[in-house]
Amino acid sequence: MAQKKTPGRLSRLAQLGTLTGRVTTSYVRERVKELVGGSELGQQALDKLHLDNARAVVDTMSRLKGAAMKVGQQVAMLADTLDLPDEVGQVLGKLHAEAEPIPFAQIVEDVEASLGRPLTEAFSRFDPTPLGTASLAQAHTAALPDGTEVVVKVLHRGVDDSVTTDLMALKGILLSSRGVAGRSKAEVDDIFDELRDRLLEELDYLQEAANIAAYQATWGDDPRVRIPRVHPGWSTERVLTMDRVPGRHIDAFVATASPEARQRAARTVAGFYYEQVFRHRMLHADPHPGNYLFDEDGTLGVLDFGCVKRIDEFWVGTYARAVLCALDHDKAGTLDACIDLGAWDGVDPAAGDALWAFVREITKAFEGGERELGGPDEHFLEDMRPVIKGLIPHPSVRAPKDILMLHRSLGGLYALERKLRARLDFREAMEPHARYAVARAHGEVA
Repeated sequence: MAQKKTPGRLSRLAQLGTLTGRVTTSYVRERVKELVGGSELGQQALDKLHLDNARAVVDTMSRLKGAAMKVGQQVAMLADTLDLPDEVGQVLGKLHAEAEPIPFAQIVEDVEASLGRPLTEAFSRFDPTPLGTASLAQAHTAALPDGTEVVVKVLHRGVDDSVTTDLMALKGILLSSRGVAGRSKAEVDDIFDELRDRLLEELDYLQEAANIAAYQATWGDDPRVRIPRVHPGWSTERVLTMDRVPGRHIDAFVATASPEARQRAARTVAGFYYEQVFRHRMLHADPHPGNYLFDEDGTLGVLDFGCVKRIDEFWVGTYARAVLCALDHDKAGTLDACIDLGAWDGVDPAAGDALWAFVREITKAFEGGERELGGPDEHFLEDMRPVIKGLIPHPSVRAPKDILMLHRSLGGLYALERKLRARLDFREAMEPHARYAVARAHGEVA
C-alpha cells in the first residue's frame, strides 16, 4: 500500500492561506451586507457564516494534522469565550476526534531511525494497530524485552516544521471572529505567543520526559493518582516510551462505576488540579478527557504531559488572592488583584463592573456548600455566557497569557466533574490550597 506523504511546508501554507483568505473575505463581505441591509438580517447571516467557516476549518485542519489541528482544538474549547453560536462549537468539537492513522511502515521507519536499532531488537512486541492518532503524534502499545507493558508515542513527520506557518494562518482566522475583533494587538500576540510556546514544548519529548519526572516526584507515591514512568533507553526527542497506565476512559468508567467510586474519583480530580496549581505551581494544561483514566475504585491515571506550564509563585499567589477575595464578596480586593495580574488597567469603571460580574459568576460554583455538577439544577455554562459577552466591549479587560492555560484546564476539570456527577464542596476542596499559595507568595511558608 502506498504511503501517504506528509504535506510539505509550501503545501500547508497554500491550504491554510486559502482557508484564511476564504474566512476573512467572507466576513468582510458580510460586514458590507450588514451595513447596507440592516443589523437584524446581518446577525442571522453572520451566524450561518460562522457555521460554514467552522466546517471549512474542521475539514482543512483534520487533513493537515499538526499544529493546525492542535490549535484548532484549543480554539474549539474557547468557542463560548469567542461569542460564537452553539452550532459552531459543536462543529469545531469534531477536531477532538482522532485523526487518520499514519501507516505502520512509516512508524517503523521513524522509531528505528530515532532509537538507532531495529524495532524487533528494541521491543519484544509492537502492536501495528495504533492505540490512537492525535494531532501531533501516534501511540502504539508495545512490550520491552523484559516484558514490561509500555506505550510508545511517535511524533508525526514534519510537524515541527509547520508550527510557525500554521499559527500565522490560524491567527488570521481567529482575528476575524467577533470575540477577538477590537482586542489589542498586544493581547492577541500574547495569546498566540503562549500557544506557540506550549506547542513547541509538546514537540520535544525530552521536555515531556522531564515533565513526567516532575509529576512522578510529586505524586509517584500518592495512592490516589497514577503517573507513568518514562523508559529513557527507549525515548528520544521524537519517540517517548512510557509505562502503560491501567484504567478506563471516563465514559466507560461512569457507565459501570459505583456512586462511591465516582465520588472518590471526583474528589481526586479536584484535589489533583488545585494541588498542582496552588502548591506545586505547575499545570497539566491539556484537559482533553482522553488524558485521564479511571480504575474501578476511582483511582485516577493521568496521561500526556507534553503541555505542562510552570507558574510563577508570586503570580499564582496574586491569582489565589483574587479568588479568595471574590469568595468573600470583596469587589475592591478582587479588582485590585486583577490589576496586579494584568487582567485590567483599572481605569474604566464599567469595565471593572463587567470583570467583577464575570469573576462572581465563576466563583458561584464555590459557594453554598456541597453541590452536584451535571444535575438538573446546574446551569453554569448557560449562566456564564452573558457575562463573557459582557466583557467583549471592554478591551481594557484582557486575558493575561499566564491565565490562558489555567482557565483552559479549569474548563477541562469542570467537564470531567460534570461527567462524574461530582457532588462536592468545591470551596472546601480548593480554599486551603489557595491560602497556601498566598502565604508562600508572602514568604510565610516554605
